[in-house]
Amino acid sequence: TNSDTDKIPFHPYHSYKDTLMLSIFISLMLITISLAPNIFNDPENFSKANPMVTPQHIKPEWYFLFAYGILRSIPNKLGGTLALILSVSILISMPFTHTSYTRSMTFRPL
Repeated sequence: TNSDTDKIPFHPYHSYKDTLMLSIFISLMLITISLAPNIFNDPENFSKANPMVTPQHIKPEWYFLFAYGILRSIPNKLGGTLALILSVSILISMPFTHTSYTRSMTFRPL
């Protein structure tokens, strides 16, 4: 017996349904953006710029604290940028400066 006669075709219905829903979603988004362009905007974009205050949405992470410290401690922008580049280059060059030929006790058991 051939069991192919009992199978329901899957592809056309779901492809048409997904295409229809995508086109409805895109058209609704375009209508919403056309009628109310500021509805998805952030109100913080309209506040006046103040270079002495960090914006609320910028939250310092722990792994950038050294960069914040360097940039805040040097008042000159170019000097702070150069100091930050030098500190990162020192961190990057550290593994290449290890020239010791003595191995740890892990490889020399007693």
